[in-house]
Amino acid sequence: MDKLAKNFASLNDEPAFWEAANKHLTRYGPAFEEIIVERAEGSFVYDADGRAILDFTSGQMSALLGHTHPDIVATVNRQMASVAHLFSGMLSRPVVDLAARLAALAPGLDRVQLLTTGAESNEAAIRMAKLVTGGHEIVAFAQSWHGMTGAAASATYSAGRRGYGPATAGSLVIPAPNAYRPRFKNPDGSNDWKAELDDAFELIDRQSTGNLAAFIAEPILSSGGILELPVGYLAALKKKCEERGMLLILDEAQTGVGRTGHMFAFQRDGVTPDIMTLSKTLGAGLPLAAVMTSAEVEQKAFERGFLFYTTHVSDPLPAAVGVTVLDVVARDGLVEQAIARGNRLKEGLLSLQQRFECVGDVRGRGLLLGLEVVADRHTKAPGFELGARIMQEAMLRGLSMNIVKLPGMGGVFRIAPALTVSDSEIDLGLEILADSIESAQLAR
Repeated sequence: MDKLAKNFASLNDEPAFWEAANKHLTRYGPAFEEIIVERAEGSFVYDADGRAILDFTSGQMSALLGHTHPDIVATVNRQMASVAHLFSGMLSRPVVDLAARLAALAPGLDRVQLLTTGAESNEAAIRMAKLVTGGHEIVAFAQSWHGMTGAAASATYSAGRRGYGPATAGSLVIPAPNAYRPRFKNPDGSNDWKAELDDAFELIDRQSTGNLAAFIAEPILSSGGILELPVGYLAALKKKCEERGMLLILDEAQTGVGRTGHMFAFQRDGVTPDIMTLSKTLGAGLPLAAVMTSAEVEQKAFERGFLFYTTHVSDPLPAAVGVTVLDVVARDGLVEQAIARGNRLKEGLLSLQQRFECVGDVRGRGLLLGLEVVADRHTKAPGFELGARIMQEAMLRGLSMNIVKLPGMGGVFRIAPALTVSDSEIDLGLEILADSIESAQLAR
C-alpha cells in the first residue's frame, strides 16, 4: 500500500497471522491478497480494519446470491440440525427435490448426479461419455478451464499444463472463436467462426485414432478471457459432434443458474447438450455440483456399469442449499435482474472504453463480462503490466476484481458480481474502476 496507504497501523498486518500463513500454507496459485478477511455480506467482503471491499467476482465466481444470504444461512442451519451427510448409497429428500427441480429447468436433461466441485462434475461427465461412446478422445478449446483433476485438467489448456507429466491419452484441442482477435476473417473483417470451426475439425479428424468420445466446452470461456461462443456456434459444434458419434458436454460452472440472463447459457442458442455440468453458482458459494444428462445416455451408462461413487455424492446439506438457491432465483426474479444489471454494467464499461484508450474490448453477457486491457488499441498489443496495476489500484480503493493473462491476448478482467448486486453498487464499482485506470496510467 503506497500512495493510498493508511496513516495508521493496519490490523491486516498482524505478524502472527502472516508468519503462520507463510510457514504453513501451500502456495497453490497467484499470491494471496495482503488482507485478512473477517466477514462478508452481500456484495462486500470486510477486512481486519473493517474496510468494505466491493466483490466484483462474487468470491470464486460462485457467490451467486452474494455473501451470507439470509435464506442460505437459514437453510444451512436447518439442514445441519437434521442431516448433513450420509452413506453414499442413501438418499434424502433434498437430493431428490433438487434433481427434480433441475430436470424441470432443463428439459431433455432428466437425469442428475449431485457432486461437490466443478472439476469433479467434469470428471464424471467425461467418464460417462467415454463409457457410453466406447471412445477415449476428448476435445476441448485451447483457452479452456475445466478443473485441476485428472481428465478435467487434461482438458484444461488456459493454464497449468507444464511440469506434470503426460496428459490423459486422447486429449485434443482446437482454438476458441475470438471476435476481438479473429484468426479467420470475413471480407468485412469480422470473425469467420464457421471457417475456423471447419478448419479445426479437419485437424481433429487427422489427429483422431477413430476413438472420439466428447467435446467439452464452456458457453463463455471465463478463464479463457470471457470469450463468448457466437450465436450459431453451439448448433454447428453439436452437428460436428453428432457426425462423429461424439457427445457434447457443456460446462456451465460460471454461466449456469441465471448469470447470463438465461437459466442456462445454452438456452439462448436452443441447443441442448448431451451432458451438462453445473457447479459454482449452483451452490452459491458452497461446494455443490451436478452432472445432468438425458435418460437415454444415463440408461446406456447404467447398462455398461457406470461407476462414479464418491464420499460426498448426494449429500443432503449442499443439496438443500441448491434447492434454496433455485427458490431465491425464481422468487426474486434474478434471471431478469441479471439482464437489467448486466446492461447497466456493460454500458458503464463501454463508457470507460470511450474514455480510456487502454480499454481494448468489452464483451460477455448478463453479469459475466470481460474488459480487455491493451497497451495499444490499434495493434491490440497485450497490456499485462497495466492491467496488473489497475487491479492493484482497484483493491486499494475497495474493489476486488480478477484479471487473467493469456498468450496472444491482453489482460482481461473477469467481472461477475452477484445477481443480487444493486444499481448503486454497480455505479460504485465503475467509479472505482475509472479512478484506478486513471491512476495506473499516470504511474506509467
